[in-house]
Amino acid sequence: MRLSTTARRTRYLQIGVPAAVIGSLTGSMAIVPAAADAAPVHAHAPAVPALRVVPASVPTTYVVQPGDTISAIAERHGLRTADVLAWNSLTWRSVIYPGQTLSLAGASAPASAAPTSQSHVVVSGDTVYGIAQKYGTSVDAVLAANGLTRASVIYPGQSLSISGAAAPAAVTAPAASPTPVTAPGAQTHSVVAGDTLFGIAQKYGTSTASLYAWNALTAESIIYPGQSIVVSAPPVQAGGQLSAALDAEQAANAALIIAIGRQLGVSDRGLAIALATAMVESGLRNVDHGDRDSLGLFQQRPSTGWGAAEQILDPDRSTRAFFGGQSDPNGQITRGLLDIPGWESMPFTAAAQAVQISAYPDKYGQWETQAYQWLAQHG
Repeated sequence: MRLSTTARRTRYLQIGVPAAVIGSLTGSMAIVPAAADAAPVHAHAPAVPALRVVPASVPTTYVVQPGDTISAIAERHGLRTADVLAWNSLTWRSVIYPGQTLSLAGASAPASAAPTSQSHVVVSGDTVYGIAQKYGTSVDAVLAANGLTRASVIYPGQSLSISGAAAPAAVTAPAASPTPVTAPGAQTHSVVAGDTLFGIAQKYGTSTASLYAWNALTAESIIYPGQSIVVSAPPVQAGGQLSAALDAEQAANAALIIAIGRQLGVSDRGLAIALATAMVESGLRNVDHGDRDSLGLFQQRPSTGWGAAEQILDPDRSTRAFFGGQSDPNGQITRGLLDIPGWESMPFTAAAQAVQISAYPDKYGQWETQAYQWLAQHG
């Protein structure tokens, strides 16, 4: 029997990612020599679809609520899911979380600014994210235009195509990423060809999360030969305390920890312990890697009963597991802060260590003063 081709139908499934499941996709970090020869990049990826203009009635931003998905948010505001993803530098595999702010007005540039096709020559310190921000486009658009992936490495002298992006206005160019200032006495490593952040961390007995925090880097940052990387904790302030300003990602995670703690009735001291612990363990980032099988904000391990990998990468659930108590999602399998007898009267770092069982128990106390400041700022 022959079926008429006009009778065939294709059904499309709209797939949304639950807001309760949090993941952090990090690309592997590597470097290439500045003088390395590379074959020209040929863009064979499909053209990025033009973004449609947002109706005037649509708000410019939206704060994610529990249970939200990208597709549901887009449908609710009369937008295309692909547009919302592009405006927020997300992919179909990206995840969103409660409290996250999404842009709903990525097409807010003046209509008269016609897209142009241009190129950018990579210089030392460049990242794909920074280049995308400079030219008013998205990370995914730059990757697609150059046949790259999130695991690709860019290098000084490489020419990247910035197709479909409006030329950057000199007066509105975003400020360059802050360059970390090496504090006197801090140990540093000079990057050589073949180095990776993971390898450097292993060499100096630290973690990639610590390198991120000490050097103002992210999972998308590129290191290059001759770059100086801080590989030890900066000297402490008077009283043995460390301090750091939080970026948007870290601040959102801090606010989430505080909100969950207050919901569970945790005291301010308990909230400060949780903030300091997350800073030591992951740099207050929901990372999908760590020592052995450690994951997430608190570097909890599936192999020790803290949950499946996808559960640990849910910052809401992992935070509740850290606090423990009657609402512990792991029940009696793991022991959270509220399960430690007399934790309120224990030294700050000892209370955190009782939960984490870390090889570096003294590190938590170094963030005590700063943790209370974050609590005041984000609580």
